[in-house]
Amino acid sequence: MQRRTFLRLSLLAPMLAASGVRLEAMPGTAFAATVPDGRPHRFALGRRQFLLDGQPFQIRSGEMHPVRIPSAYWRQRIRMARAMGLNTIAIYLMWNALEPAPGRFDFEGRNDIARFIALCAEEGMWVYLRPGPYVCAEWDFGGLPPWLLHEPDIRVRDRHDRRYMDAVARYLDAVAPRVAPLMVAHGGPILMVQVENEYASFGKDREYLETLRRMWIERGIEGPFSVSDGLGQIREARTYLEGAALGLDGDTDFAGGQAIAGKAPVWVGEGYPGWLTHWGEPGFQHGDYLSTLRRLLADGRSFNLYVVHGGTNFGFGAGANAKGDGSDFQPVITSYDYGAPIDERGAPTADYHHFRAAIGTSLGRRLPALPPAPAGMRFPDVTPEPIASLWDALPAPVAAGRPQSMETLLGQLHGLVLYRTHIDVPHGGRLRLEGVSDYATVFVDGRYLGHVSRLRHAGLHSDGRIALPPTKGRAMLDILVDSFGHVGYGAFMRDRKGLLGEAWLDGRPLRGWQIHGLPLDAAHLASVRAARASIVRPGRFFRARVTLDRVGDTYLDMRGWNKGYLWLNGRLLGRYWHIGPQQRLFCPGCWMRKGDNELLVLDLHRMQPATIVGADRLQG
Repeated sequence: MQRRTFLRLSLLAPMLAASGVRLEAMPGTAFAATVPDGRPHRFALGRRQFLLDGQPFQIRSGEMHPVRIPSAYWRQRIRMARAMGLNTIAIYLMWNALEPAPGRFDFEGRNDIARFIALCAEEGMWVYLRPGPYVCAEWDFGGLPPWLLHEPDIRVRDRHDRRYMDAVARYLDAVAPRVAPLMVAHGGPILMVQVENEYASFGKDREYLETLRRMWIERGIEGPFSVSDGLGQIREARTYLEGAALGLDGDTDFAGGQAIAGKAPVWVGEGYPGWLTHWGEPGFQHGDYLSTLRRLLADGRSFNLYVVHGGTNFGFGAGANAKGDGSDFQPVITSYDYGAPIDERGAPTADYHHFRAAIGTSLGRRLPALPPAPAGMRFPDVTPEPIASLWDALPAPVAAGRPQSMETLLGQLHGLVLYRTHIDVPHGGRLRLEGVSDYATVFVDGRYLGHVSRLRHAGLHSDGRIALPPTKGRAMLDILVDSFGHVGYGAFMRDRKGLLGEAWLDGRPLRGWQIHGLPLDAAHLASVRAARASIVRPGRFFRARVTLDRVGDTYLDMRGWNKGYLWLNGRLLGRYWHIGPQQRLFCPGCWMRKGDNELLVLDLHRMQPATIVGADRLQG
């Protein structure tokens, strides 16, 4: 595979010429490329500037993440960035997507990083690689694999924890051979590699970053390297990596950055045209970056727009934020549109046209034409039918004396977990739940009594107390816990899911639990489809079969529903929740079929179906 990729790049020059990408001679070089051409080039960190083949080079980068984009759309998104006047694509690699289980790697589909990078080269774009192991990105656990949390005392992002560092070494062993042939010195498009990400916001052990750099070098990735974080955090933590390019996140204090970096280049590692959105916030977040961009262009500064195109947190990809002690939990919505200049379905926004005009004026030349967006359509309105419930297909339980997290006890990383025990409260009682992570619904003998939420905003947080009705003898208590993404930023990098504390009944802890893992994976969904529907209570699945004579990108409006998950043809589009602000889920046309298509909904509260309404945009 590596040799095929290298040969592919070595043949790029005639391909690029045929596609209209310009190769320009630069003063002082026999032949220097303004775009990747399949030939080896020298990218270096000069005195306060980047150098390509010995000449000053301005990085005009826009970030996008392959895992957040259907692979059929990769080329169109890259072309959109190039047509805006950018010359570089920055990409995060999500370790947890590439290694979903210890030692089992997946480099297919949206994880085919070598193919994405080769496409960037074919489209005349350089690459700024940000492989982690930690990336943040509002992605689940900041890109770290949640299976690390199976070890109750593991310390992530810590060179002193051998278990963590051994896992990092295995990850680098898998990634390095795939990206080494794609480095600029070997004729590929990768200019520079970031060492971890925003470490100063987490720790102060600079030797940890030094260790990671050495590990990359030992595996044939010789740099140049970069680090990136807020200037204040780097200054306070003193974690600048000597000799690395210094990326400023959300800052343009180049003088302050230069005082830390010395002779190394300082640039905008993350400039924010938009911002992320959490569940329960009043609206989608947007930004205003045009004046900053114009200033960077006028001063000849290198920059990376985070993000030029955000895409979608398909599956369980969406992460969460919290304070250092785990409080103020804020899960990220399914859409990662981020207010980016290229929207979720690849179309230009008003900002796109403003940025394109500013960059074109700065370069003094005509930019490439915009590629067309993928075909769109309006999905027909449809009302699914109930088919079964979570309760009809419970996997075998694990016995435990007290509640434990799904990662620790079950090795489960996402989805739901059911905690079941028996109580006897002839006069009623008071249940108090500690450590609900993240959203629990409570039942006694199948009767829904209420929910407990970890969220404190949007009026959703409760104190964990549920009033229990009188029971006639021994009754079954069910606590069904639904999870959001693991916290992926800051000091709280130990965000396990499920019921993490005690369940107190009238002041005494309950014991004797049967714990069922409900991972919502393909095997679990197959058991649901095959189940005989017999238990009618919240936690129901609904299914619709839709016949289409044409396919195209669309949005599915779930505002009639409550809280749950939506699948199209077996692919999890993501989470929905009536609290918003997101009500519509992006549905890529490339994942549909002409003919029959299946929509599957799991709703944690609705007993009867609502209509799924077709739409043509994220908001409306």
